[in-house]
Order: sequence, then C-alpha cells, then structure tokens
Amino acid sequence: MPSPSTHRTDLPPPAPGAAEHRALDLANSVTLVPGGGTVDALATPATATAWLVERHLAPPGAPLQEYCASRLTGLRAQIRELFHSVTAGTAPSDESLEAINSALRLAPATEVLRWDPDHGLAREAVHPVTQVVEHAMSALAADAVGLVTGPEAASLTACTARSCSRYFLRTHARRHWCSTRCGNRVRAARAYARRSPAEPATH
Repeated sequence: MPSPSTHRTDLPPPAPGAAEHRALDLANSVTLVPGGGTVDALATPATATAWLVERHLAPPGAPLQEYCASRLTGLRAQIRELFHSVTAGTAPSDESLEAINSALRLAPATEVLRWDPDHGLAREAVHPVTQVVEHAMSALAADAVGLVTGPEAASLTACTARSCSRYFLRTHARRHWCSTRCGNRVRAARAYARRSPAEPATH
C-alpha cells in the first residue's frame, strides 16, 4: 500500500459487520482513499490508543507506546492475511496462523465479576496497565477466530471497488461493495466508460 495519510476525512462509514466484530474493524483500520494513499487509524501510539479506547479494548489514558502500537499493527496485517485467505478460498499462511495463535495466548480467558453503578453486573478482565495491548490483541484474535470459524465466515468478503481495500460481511448475495460510496464510485466509472469514445486504433 502507499504511504499512510493521517488527515483524511472523506472516509466511508464502518463496513457491514464491523460493529459486531472488532477484528473486522481492526482489519479495516487502514484503507485506501480516493486519489491514492492510505489512511491509518493506528498510525501513531496516540491514535492507536484512541482506537482501542473507543472499542472498549483499553481504559482511557492507557500508556500505549510505539512498540505496543507496532505489535497491534502487526496483528492487523496477519488478520488481513487470514481474511484474504478466507475470501480467496486459499490456505492461510503459517505466519498468520502462528501470529494469531500467539495473540490468543497473550491473556488469560478468565474474567472476574464486577459491579458497575451505571451498568450493573458485568464480567471484566483484570490485568496490569502495562499489559493493555496484550489483552486487546488476545480479544481481537479471539474475535477473528470466531468469525472465520463460525457461520458468518461464508459472508466475509472483500470490497470489489478498485479504490478500496476493506472487508465486510455481505448482507445479501448481490452485494459486492462495503459502502454506498464504493458502489456509487464503481457505477459512475462504468457509466463514464460507456460514454467515453473508443480509443483510436494505432498502426
């Protein structure tokens, strides 16, 4: 992919399935943008921390450093590789399997019961603030595994718009794009191609 751009606001809404699957949201946290380049929600430790906090994968003010952010983007690359293999119908690489399995083992599965005055009883993982990224990675890896081994795996697909690199859960068989924006862009390109005169033959 081209070098990341960090100040783009013309991004599509979350892809179908991203609200239910944070691993899908992670895979789409870097995406192509019209006109070239990419936008990366995890480009810096600060933006990576904000992304985790917004998805309840880290407490506010979590001390995420450059190394931790790099580990998170590394997991993202392996989850994208896994999703590519699922949508292409090919075997995942040993590297992606090992990376995701390693992330699964980063945090214990046991959660304790807590009382929240606003939300009542809830289960919560208890861990030192120094292990925030490990627990986030474990949760993301578990979500990715649940997605690709569950009933929704057959709905996982890659957006077919040329200027898009996102994955989404297809809501019906004829859906090929992750957003209305991508669909409109493809239709506009097709209409323009039909209106454009054929290139003159060269000799």
